[in-house]
Amino acid sequence: MSSKVGQGVQTSTITTVTTMTTSEAGRKGGTAVREKYGKEYYRDIGKKGGTALKEKRGSDYYRDIAKKGGRANVDKYGPDHFAEMGKKGGNTTKARQSSDFYSRIGRMGGAAKRRKQPEA
Repeated sequence: MSSKVGQGVQTSTITTVTTMTTSEAGRKGGTAVREKYGKEYYRDIGKKGGTALKEKRGSDYYRDIAKKGGRANVDKYGPDHFAEMGKKGGNTTKARQSSDFYSRIGRMGGAAKRRKQPEA
């Protein structure tokens, strides 16, 4: 269901009303804000909001909502869907990379493990 927002235009003594959906009105407003303040404005307010939310609820909040979203997707699509996606991604990577790609990244991972200090 979309609601309409009226916008009156006065032409001499006749008023013409054009209507737009709320999404059209939102797009128009968003475009006006972007033109006035620039794209960086959205990034800055998003960062401020994320920081405020993290301070209010803690960093565990993001982990919890990510888990909820992941579980919802598994419930919706099933675990086989994600296995298939992983295989497609692996095959695509294999096709795009050289034959020694996996051995190179394996060495990088092994080097990272060796650099990590054991906890006492």
